[in-house]
Amino acid sequence: MIPVNDPELLSYYTEEVVSMISEKYGFEHLFALQSFWDSEIYQMMKDPDLVMIEFSMLAIFDMWEAEKITGDPRNSVYLRS
Repeated sequence: MIPVNDPELLSYYTEEVVSMISEKYGFEHLFALQSFWDSEIYQMMKDPDLVMIEFSMLAIFDMWEAEKITGDPRNSVYLRS
C-alpha cells in the first residue's frame, strides 16, 4: 500500500482536484492551486493519520468546496456520515 503522505500521490491528487476547481470556477491554475494549498482539506490530506487518500478525487473536491462555502470541509456529504 502506498503511504498516505507519499509526495507523488499527494501531487497527483492535488493536480486532479486543482483541475476540477479551475474547470468549475474558471480560476487560473495558479490561483486554484493556491486556494487548494491554503485549505484545511489539503492539510488533512497531508496528515497520515487521517487516511484521506482513500477518498476519490471527486470527494476531495467536494470537501474543498464545502470548506469554501461553509468554512468547514467536514460539512461535505462524504464526511458527515
